[in-house]
Amino acid sequence: MIRNIAFASVLAVAATGAAGTDASYVHSIEQARAQRLETLKSPTGWLTLIGLEWLNPGVNRVGSASDNDIVLKAGPEHLGVVTLGADGSTNIAFADGVAATVDGKTVAKATLVDDAHATGAPTLVAFGTASFFVIERDGRKALRVKDTAAETRSGFVGLDYFAIDPSWRVVADWVPFDPPHEIEIGSVLGTIDKEKVPGKAVFVRDGHTFELYPIQEDATSLFFVIADRTSGKETYGAARFLTTPLAVDGKLVLDFNKATNPPCAFTPYATCPLAPPENRLDVRVTAGEQKYRGGHH
Repeated sequence: MIRNIAFASVLAVAATGAAGTDASYVHSIEQARAQRLETLKSPTGWLTLIGLEWLNPGVNRVGSASDNDIVLKAGPEHLGVVTLGADGSTNIAFADGVAATVDGKTVAKATLVDDAHATGAPTLVAFGTASFFVIERDGRKALRVKDTAAETRSGFVGLDYFAIDPSWRVVADWVPFDPPHEIEIGSVLGTIDKEKVPGKAVFVRDGHTFELYPIQEDATSLFFVIADRTSGKETYGAARFLTTPLAVDGKLVLDFNKATNPPCAFTPYATCPLAPPENRLDVRVTAGEQKYRGGHH
């Protein structure tokens, strides 16, 4: 009942159109943007990312000195050794005298559980203002390195948006797939993943019908990786992200005012998906987050 009432209010807001911007709707978008900003700027946010270091099988000497196999941008000259076993296990042994912790505990060595196999957060190795954990992508493992003192964080120039436009809060028809379809989604690493798609959102804009295909990463929302005619110009070229609640009574709200840039817009060390061909809209979506003017190399 509560969800149906909330959805009814969504329909009412969408119906107001650009001519009569609803104050509560504008406030909700502003709140979402403020939360987005705080998350991005937080000590664990994407602005702290300073490295994506791929592990080779066997021994990997890690530290900030140039004689290491993996040279970090922060931390002690010789942090220790990360060993990638033939069985896929990852272990760390710290150099003598190094001040570091594993999940908050001071130890000499430890097994590192990566993000693909952890039941919660992956094992965190912390040293000074920096830290890393192991990620797995396409069968390979890497250290995702963060630093709360990163220049991308201290030099962050803020977020830019298109003006809030209620006409871009679209009520789409939800067409479920049974069984789910499968689409290929590429990444900035050049890999291609096959993802299950539970259905499609169909909507009309300026007399043209458009379709978008989401993936479902949890039980309460849908995740769209999209591109449009603004991509590479006013907005980030690779894609933007849009997360929505699940459909209610065959309807799905696509609020493009909440479209955000992927982490790759802020750092070269993220592993972001690219918009699949199915989600490249032949229209200018002049809503949501614009290209980050701080950029990165």
